[in-house]
Amino acid sequence: MKKLFFSAAAVLLFFSCQNDQTDLANSDTSAIAKRGCATQDVLEAQMKADPTLAIRMNQIEAFTQKAMLTKRLVNGKVVIPVVVNVLYRTAAENISDAQIQSQIDVLNKDFTATNPDFANTPAEFAGVAANVDITFELKQIIRKSTTKTSWGTTDTMKNAKRGGIAPTSPSSNLNLWVCTIGGGILGYAQFPGGAAATDGVAIDSKYFGLSGTANYPYNLGRTASHEIGHWMNLRHIWGDANCGSDMVADTPTAQTSNYGVPAYPHVSTCLPAHNEMTMNYMDYTDDRGMFMFSNGQKSRMSALFVSGGARSGFGI
Repeated sequence: MKKLFFSAAAVLLFFSCQNDQTDLANSDTSAIAKRGCATQDVLEAQMKADPTLAIRMNQIEAFTQKAMLTKRLVNGKVVIPVVVNVLYRTAAENISDAQIQSQIDVLNKDFTATNPDFANTPAEFAGVAANVDITFELKQIIRKSTTKTSWGTTDTMKNAKRGGIAPTSPSSNLNLWVCTIGGGILGYAQFPGGAAATDGVAIDSKYFGLSGTANYPYNLGRTASHEIGHWMNLRHIWGDANCGSDMVADTPTAQTSNYGVPAYPHVSTCLPAHNEMTMNYMDYTDDRGMFMFSNGQKSRMSALFVSGGARSGFGI
């Protein structure tokens, strides 16, 4: 069983799938070979901007651990209202209502274990594969034309004064920003505890929803499933360190991120020898290679929505 640890670095991780901290001058339209993150860069930037972030994230982690220990978790289904903010320069970036709805449909399947590929869960992990029992409802689509070719990863798309769209009631709505991020970045999320003005998830329009074979292997809407996992307090499966901890007991320790679609069993180099859960949404595999959350991850997410939790403003 993995050892859970709560070092300052682990508790304070602010997840953002990206590899550049600046606005990008030009859009990168080439195929993306791998998902990638620069978590430490994001953490450093956020800590410099807001020294109180450490305190808030420590408090959220303490609340989460206590809620899981005492079984004080959500009793009933959580419904998340979603506001989709579309920033576009070209017709392709101004994605259709149908594509947006396809993303909501993917989320509803992935978070209720009704996705068809859930059946591919290996028998070894079947006992911990979870129906998270969270659903999503499209509340509003906001569109805005822009002259920007790419938005980068400094939350500019969330700032109306800088040409973006401000979040709509982020304490009770999940805001998604769909735009060209650039730099080969699929998307990034704000972890619970961050500022309300930037709370939500940004996803490149090419990888949002069922976006077509042209955007393979990230065309099945799983970038949103992964990023919303971060928004709901999940770490990467490898804990952002070699054989690190994701603070979840039932996800086997992973040596590092996995890419493509690893064949099962994928034996970890972390001792003692065991198989990694590469099909978990919080790994870096291709969309077709990820299709499950675990019960431990479900508990972490559930703790957010109880009274006093970091996202208790969302109705049940």
